[in-house]
Amino acid sequence: MGLDEKEITPKVYDFDDLRRTEWSNQFELLMRNRLILGAVRYGKLGEPGKPKYDRMSAILNRAARYIADGNQEHLVDVANLAMLEFVEGKHEKQHFSALDEDEQIHVREKE
Repeated sequence: MGLDEKEITPKVYDFDDLRRTEWSNQFELLMRNRLILGAVRYGKLGEPGKPKYDRMSAILNRAARYIADGNQEHLVDVANLAMLEFVEGKHEKQHFSALDEDEQIHVREKE
């Protein structure tokens, strides 16, 4: 269940501080290492002629495996698969449309 907007106290943050704190360098390093190995095995990001995979099924599979065993390697795989789908995906309705805050709150309440 989401928070009632009346319960949220606006905070003022320093942008540079947020850039330092709202990221995991370890997670990024693990992602990049796997992407580099993937480039050697399957081709570089966005390179034509790469093998085609059902990445959405792979994302769901890896997320389920993480839920079952807690191995964070699966989370790194999910992130990389999502990025590969974002860059190379061929979904017939592929687009980027940011949700407004009301839609995001509504999505969280359904979970």
